[in-house]
Amino acid sequence: MKNKLQLVLLALAVIAAFGHGCKTKSLSKQVDGAESWAALPGILAQIKAPEFPRKDFPISDFGGSGNGTTDNTQAFRDAIAACNKSGGGRVVVPAGNYLTGPIHLKSNVNLHVAKGATVKFSTNPDDYLPLVFSRWEGVELMNYSPFIYAFEQKNIAITGEGVFDGQSNETNWWPWKGNVKDGWKPGTPNQTDKDKRAALFLMAEKNVPVAERKFGPGFYLRPQFVQPYRCENILIEGVTFINSPMWILNPVLCTNVTIQKVTVESHGPNNDGCDPESCKNVLIKDCFFNTGDDCIAIKSGRNADGRRLNIPSENIVIQGCTMANGHGGVVIGSEISGGVRDVFAENCSMNSPLLDRALRIKTSSARGGVTENIFMRNIQVGQVKEEVVIATMMYEDAGNFMPVIRNIEVRDVTVKKGGKTGVVLEAYKESPIENFRMINVIIDSVKTPYKFTNVGKVQFNNVTINGKAVDL
Repeated sequence: MKNKLQLVLLALAVIAAFGHGCKTKSLSKQVDGAESWAALPGILAQIKAPEFPRKDFPISDFGGSGNGTTDNTQAFRDAIAACNKSGGGRVVVPAGNYLTGPIHLKSNVNLHVAKGATVKFSTNPDDYLPLVFSRWEGVELMNYSPFIYAFEQKNIAITGEGVFDGQSNETNWWPWKGNVKDGWKPGTPNQTDKDKRAALFLMAEKNVPVAERKFGPGFYLRPQFVQPYRCENILIEGVTFINSPMWILNPVLCTNVTIQKVTVESHGPNNDGCDPESCKNVLIKDCFFNTGDDCIAIKSGRNADGRRLNIPSENIVIQGCTMANGHGGVVIGSEISGGVRDVFAENCSMNSPLLDRALRIKTSSARGGVTENIFMRNIQVGQVKEEVVIATMMYEDAGNFMPVIRNIEVRDVTVKKGGKTGVVLEAYKESPIENFRMINVIIDSVKTPYKFTNVGKVQFNNVTINGKAVDL
């Protein structure tokens, strides 16, 4: 019986890999990392920030006020509508403190928050109704509106030197996670109470139509901070985001996304910095992340719902970013059922006693999917807490969809304090990790050099761990 199950799982893995590979052609199929990096200029040429007409729509012209007490929800709505109707431009938020509910962007609108301006979002969940079409931890549903949201729009931007403050803390939004450390008190409701979170996942497994997956009041699924959904040509530049309910920058099913010179500081539960989901052609450049969860996490849907859409994240470029606190600097997964491929991370710095890992790939046999062509180079790591690099197929729940991890290269990396383990690779016997390479890597002050379980071809070239050369 056990051998028969293993054969079934292996067959499913082959089918999944074949289907994924046939969807679109990968730009970096070459096993050689140097040749794959040669594809980067072509990918970058496809990523172009949108441009906007030189017309300004100050929010003050629509009844907006930065006095710190006026509700500016309608002023934002009216200014964005006028800008969109006129053909586009900038909705300008001058210096001041602006209270608001959700902001919904429309095509050809650049929301420009000037230096000295702070946009503060309501902490009343009822202000984020009616429900909108969203994705929550990799599953589509109808939920509270994200704080800044756009659905099927083109040419949108969030720019400036101002601040977006979600005002989330231990008194609002964060307690919904159900952790005492985040403000939850025993006896009060949360997302796991009476399986509220699990109800969404069960609906997805049963293929309940998304329109019938109505959550919001009574379910305690926190909204994201910024979520453009099925959008094209997106720019987020210069601004700062603080105090989010959960995931902060979360483009979903988007193409041509530029996120640059952005600061993200938020330490609540599931406070990922930037989570591109099932997106193509994404540039994340010169950003700073100090977060309560993963700094950058690349995703593509959870379990049955991810397989239903079957759209990978691909052509993701990360350049010149700085990572402080977080569960990982560059992370892939765990909502990864649609696959991830062609990820390039270079010239980044990572350093914090509260940064768990530099590169993390996390999936499981419940997720399935193919993770391939992940390239990292020129990374300076001061300190990590757990592992420098980990690729695991044993994250969270198990199922019948064997994942695939292959063609991973880490080169020109220096780590001063490597944490508990330098490199962890763990996979299923039926689907070993293939073609993992480390080249010109120095890892110091690590307790255990490496741990491998079920790996295929592994190459260490000019790798030094704790002062000793490691050749594999």
